[in-house]
Amino acid sequence: QLVESGGGLVQPGGSLRLSCAASGFRLGYFAIGWFRQAPGKEREGVSCISGTDGSTYYADSVKGRFTISRDNAKNTVYLQMNSLKPEDTAVYYCVADHPLVQELCPSRYYGEDYWGKGTLVTVSS
Repeated sequence: QLVESGGGLVQPGGSLRLSCAASGFRLGYFAIGWFRQAPGKEREGVSCISGTDGSTYYADSVKGRFTISRDNAKNTVYLQMNSLKPEDTAVYYCVADHPLVQELCPSRYYGEDYWGKGTLVTVSS
């Protein structure tokens, strides 16, 4: 199970840190990704981190503002989001060991396909 937290309402230019905590399995072996979906828009792959070599990916829309990291001891992945913009408003999902993540962060695929339920981020004044 994956559980996201840390979403909320923030003003433009503000920051949030999303957390993705795993229970029942160890995150350390898997590629982990953050995806988002805004109302009326397609799902977007925001960032991911490889389970093989720790390499990362960022969408052009968030590059330089978002940072993904993992703490294997806490079995948690984070997404630090700075300089938030209204267009960052969306539901953010944590995904582990899924083909969508493999496309962005090639890693060994175990076929587990974990999805969180999402956390809402609203950027508005």
